[in-house]
Amino acid sequence: MDTSQPTQRKRQTWPMAEKRRIVEATLAPGVSVALVARDNGVNANQVFAWRRLYREGKLGQTPTSGTSLLPIRLATEAGNADHLIPAIHDRKGVIQIETAKLRLQVEPGADERLLRLILKSALR
Repeated sequence: MDTSQPTQRKRQTWPMAEKRRIVEATLAPGVSVALVARDNGVNANQVFAWRRLYREGKLGQTPTSGTSLLPIRLATEAGNADHLIPAIHDRKGVIQIETAKLRLQVEPGADERLLRLILKSALR
């Protein structure tokens, strides 16, 4: 075997749309970045780098400013509002946020910075 010439592996180039698709697949709650990477034939460290670029808006999408929207379902659409606290129906300006990890009731005049901190840590 001739070892005088080192062999160079050709680097894989990924289309921007494919990078976005892989990154977006990792953003769902409870999804393992390592598993998504393995399923797509990518090193997990590469996917983490792409996620950073994605957050910075460098994968061809609108940059995220740290603010993201969460899917909501109106109680009237759910057909059953019995699970809501009855007092909320009578009070204007009260917002109730419920996730698998959190149940939060936001009253009018709540401290915006504190609310941001709570949501940021709870929705990780």
